[in-house]
Amino acid sequence: MAEKKQALLVFSKPPIPGMVKTRLTVKHGGFLTDEQAAEFFRRSLYDVCEASMHALIELQRANDALVEADPAADKITYDFFVSTTPAKNVELMKETFDAIGPWPMEIHYLTDAGATFDDHFDDAFKQIFDLGYEHIVSVGGDIPTMPKSHITQAFQWLDYFQSLGTPGFVQAPCQECGTSLVGFSYNTPINHQGVYYNLDGKPALDAYMEKTEAANIPTAYFSPVADIDEKTDLAHAISCMNAIKQAAKYQNELFVPQRVLDWVNIMGIRVSTPPNDEHDPRQYIDE
Repeated sequence: MAEKKQALLVFSKPPIPGMVKTRLTVKHGGFLTDEQAAEFFRRSLYDVCEASMHALIELQRANDALVEADPAADKITYDFFVSTTPAKNVELMKETFDAIGPWPMEIHYLTDAGATFDDHFDDAFKQIFDLGYEHIVSVGGDIPTMPKSHITQAFQWLDYFQSLGTPGFVQAPCQECGTSLVGFSYNTPINHQGVYYNLDGKPALDAYMEKTEAANIPTAYFSPVADIDEKTDLAHAISCMNAIKQAAKYQNELFVPQRVLDWVNIMGIRVSTPPNDEHDPRQYIDE
């Protein structure tokens, strides 16, 4: 029996007014104040982290049951990390999470560093891999509709690729040619350089795919999940979250981002679209 460690990483800023979700604010074309945008992000961060922890707990229970049934099976420990920058913000992140009481899992905090977003991402991954972790799956704090199943399946696919001797890469796109989930193993020959910071206009998702194709890295794809930067993103997410809440009555595996939904109701936000005059003239088809 081998003992392994795997990590879920949330890469995030603290929910400071004027520092997060600024494109949702009035001064940048949105409709929220700095404080309202920060409160939205705080609640989204909470919901994303709780959903992620639930996914890790499910994976842990499944592995514990496997080891109990077969003592020769690999024993895996799943841990939860939050990375932020600069170092002084770590205490702010701790205060943010501590503010609502105990969490289902221990939270490990990191400070990431670098000259570009790519550097910061690489630094956070390296710190975790240097601690002996086999896989890292990373999600952002502004994706309250992230399915738990994306996270569990991401680790399962990385396990599968590793079992074949071909360490792999997993990703779920966002709505703007980027990624809402990304993960790989300690021995996957890939990094984040040239993905988010490049001067030729290459989308992040395309940059990752070029890297995986060039290095012949096996990949797994999950359905897109939108992050929330613009007011139209928020409108889309609200409709999806309402649908998730209804469906969760029948699909027990769904996680309802209730903190964000409560904020939507407190704010009195309603989603609407303009009348659609460009309808399909069905009468001509019927004739």
